[in-house]
This record gives sequence, C-alpha cells and structure tokens, in this order.
Amino acid sequence: MKNFQIQTEIFFGQGALDRLKNIPHRQVLLIADPFTVTSGLLNLVTAPLTAGGITYTLYSDIVPDPPIDNVIGGVKAALAVKAPCMIAVGGGSAIDTAKAIRKFATQLEEGYRPQLIAIPTTSGTGSEVTAFSVITDPTENRKYPLASEDMIPDEAILDEELVKSVPAAITADTGMDVLTHAIEAYVSTQNNEFSGAFAEKAVEICGQFLIRSYNDNTDSHARRKMHIAACLAGLAFNSASLGLNHGMAHQLGANFHIPHGRANSILLPYIIEYNSGISLFSRSKTNYPPCVRRYCNMARILGLNNLNETTTVRGLISYLQFLAKEMNVPLSVSEAVHITREEYESRIDAMADAALADACTATNPRIPQKEDIIHIYKSIF
Repeated sequence: MKNFQIQTEIFFGQGALDRLKNIPHRQVLLIADPFTVTSGLLNLVTAPLTAGGITYTLYSDIVPDPPIDNVIGGVKAALAVKAPCMIAVGGGSAIDTAKAIRKFATQLEEGYRPQLIAIPTTSGTGSEVTAFSVITDPTENRKYPLASEDMIPDEAILDEELVKSVPAAITADTGMDVLTHAIEAYVSTQNNEFSGAFAEKAVEICGQFLIRSYNDNTDSHARRKMHIAACLAGLAFNSASLGLNHGMAHQLGANFHIPHGRANSILLPYIIEYNSGISLFSRSKTNYPPCVRRYCNMARILGLNNLNETTTVRGLISYLQFLAKEMNVPLSVSEAVHITREEYESRIDAMADAALADACTATNPRIPQKEDIIHIYKSIF
C-alpha cells in the first residue's frame, strides 16, 4: 500500500508574505543566511512581522553545504530563545539548516516543538515542502541526506518578490535543479500517480518559463511560475524520492563545492543515458527499460516528441545540454571548478562509495555498480 499526503500549507502569489502578519505567535526565531540579511531581502520578511506586533531573534550563521557545527550552533540558539515558531528565510542551505535545528532541538528539549515556516529566496531546492535536509561533514568531505517526516515545514510562503533580485547564474543553477528533481522523481522506483502529476507540471513550467526567468529577472510572471515549479518538484520527490543523479551530485558538492544545481545539471544527461541504456550510437530496440517510457513522457511535455523511443530520449538529452549552454551552465566538472584531472580522479573511488551509500541512490531505476559510477564520474570531467 502506498500513501500520498501534503503536510505543508502553502501560501503563494502576489502579497503572500502578508501571511506573516497573521501567524498565531508573538515571538519567532528567524533563521537566515548572511546574504539575505545584508542585501535587505530580510526586510521583506521582518516588515510584516513588525506590522503584526511579532518580535524576532535572528540566527544567521548559515553557509552553503551546511556543516554540522552550524546546526549545533542553531540548536543552542533555538533552546536559548524557545520561540514557538521558527521562520527559515533563504535558499536550500538556510531551510535545510532550520529543519535540522528544529529536529534536534525537539529531541533535546522534551515538550518543545516550534512551528516551522519556510520562505525560499531561490527557485530550486523545494526544501520548503520536503522531509529531507542535507548536512555536510567537512572532516569527511561527505554530505548526509537526513530524511524524517517531522522535518517537513508546517507552512511555506512563496513570494516572487524574494527572487526578483536573484542573479542570472543562480537562476540557471536552481532552474536546472528543478528539472533534475522532477525528472528523477518521475523515473524513481517509488514514483506514483500523484508524484508524477507534480513532476509533469514542474517540467511543463520549466519548459515555458525557465529561459524567460533567466533572461529577465524583472519578469514577475516567469519568476512566480518558476518559484511554484520548484515547490511542485519538491512535492514530487518528497513522495517518490530521487536517484543516482543526486547520490553522485552530493559528492561533487562535498568535495569540490560545486553548487548543487550545477552538479545536478552536469550529471543529468549522463544519468539519463545510463538509466535508459540509450547512447548517441544506440539503435532502436524491441524492448526498453520501463524508465524509457517515462523519459519519453517528459520529452513530449517539453515538445520533443520524436521518431521513436531512442530518438526521443536522445532529444531529451540534447535539449538539456542545449538549455545548459543557453544559460552558461558548465557542462563538465573541469568547466565548473579549477582542478587537475589527477586531483579529481584521486577522489573518485571514495566518491563512488559515498554515492552508492547515499539514500537517494536507492530509488534509482537502474541498480548501479561501483564501476558504473566510477565511469560516469570520469566521463563528466
């Protein structure tokens, strides 16, 4: 038996931040990354809080690829204040940190469980509606995806005002992250009709609005649509989980600090080739793996219907590479980070082990072997 539920109440559209005036709390702990604070974006959140007579304490020791120490610092801050509500404002790192802070704080303090409101400032991770939080152990160069239903935020607020100033490069990276989330959830071994519907809609929106959003950050309609697409893809993978693409991308982020969406984008064409068994030189087959039909569905949603399954999957791969080029997203590791092949390959064996052990890999449609992962890592350099 399967089940599907949405635990997060979502407020979206123009003026969504006005919801903060009416939250049933008089004190909150704000968890925000430093850029959100220094750029003035946080003022868009604190203004309605102040208007509603709500006081706040700020915790901003947030960095990309949130390390364990920052989570511990946040737990101490939460237990010192014991506010009945936490509000996470920022990208995936801020929201993931807040989710982990709440989980550990409630475990340490009996009877304490604050409400968690997530307010994303990028359109990519979908973390505002998922049970996942990715934490980094810098001493081991590893990312650990935590997964627990009690980490799902109680509310999410999607307001395009918070993403209008996002630079084009981040719009590109996070947009490719949305596509990866949707496509991986769609072919996951845990996919279902409900997760599939969210994934399909997320991909449809990306096909129409990602380039528009990248080209013009004043295009409020496109920004709003991509913000919603990120949330839809998050709902899809919260139900169906992900796959090898994320299992491998986590290691690229932990070892080389490649932004998560960018790492996903580099890997995605290679993972589709691997899962489908369709390469540039493949011929038509009588039988295909089940995931091929699902990749073809995604291609058709993007307007890429082709002669047969082989050419349609190839069309999807070509489209994803074209999209990355259009938005100046690197197509290889060597384009994304300055590193020698020798240094890169010296870490592949450990990265392959970590990717195999990654929780996301478990629901990949093709069961990978270590040598397969090593080959893909070498191919993307």
